[in-house]
Amino acid sequence: MSTPTGIDPRGPRFAAFITAVLLLVAVLLGLTGLSTQQSAASFGWFAYQPLVTDPDWTIAVVPVSERFLDAAFLLLLAIALLFLWGVLSPRTQPWSVLYRTTVRPLLSPPTELEDPRPPRFAQGVGLFVVGLGLLLHLLGVPWALPIAAAAAFVAAFLNAVFGFCLGCELYLLLRRAGILRTA
Repeated sequence: MSTPTGIDPRGPRFAAFITAVLLLVAVLLGLTGLSTQQSAASFGWFAYQPLVTDPDWTIAVVPVSERFLDAAFLLLLAIALLFLWGVLSPRTQPWSVLYRTTVRPLLSPPTELEDPRPPRFAQGVGLFVVGLGLLLHLLGVPWALPIAAAAAFVAAFLNAVFGFCLGCELYLLLRRAGILRTA
């Protein structure tokens, strides 16, 4: 008997649920961390612009070392590493192993299997979004970290709750357009 080539569609939804929870925590930490911290003064945008004294419109200048040690950054970095793991080796990714060993034995067998390529591509999209947020945060772009975490959270939430995988849909769209090809 041959082994099935597809994956249980409930596995990626389980992983999306855990990822959504982690991303929600990262959003909350980002909203209260260095990414949104404000300073008391600014030098203006241009040389001829007067100094702004309203603290609501200025961002604190924080060294890269402090940005790197921000709790939201560290959590989002861990999530990015999990996304990378999901792209490189989906079967050994922690959420896949947890699902296969603890949850799947409690469920009935799946009625149908799905192609593993779209969820793997979706992990890559998540890695890109979160990685971009991490990079922009280190470069000092205000609000980059919580916005990237929130965008990834929305995608993970849609997958976990409604079974709508944005990255999978993007994969299928790019396949139909001929941009992505299978080997």
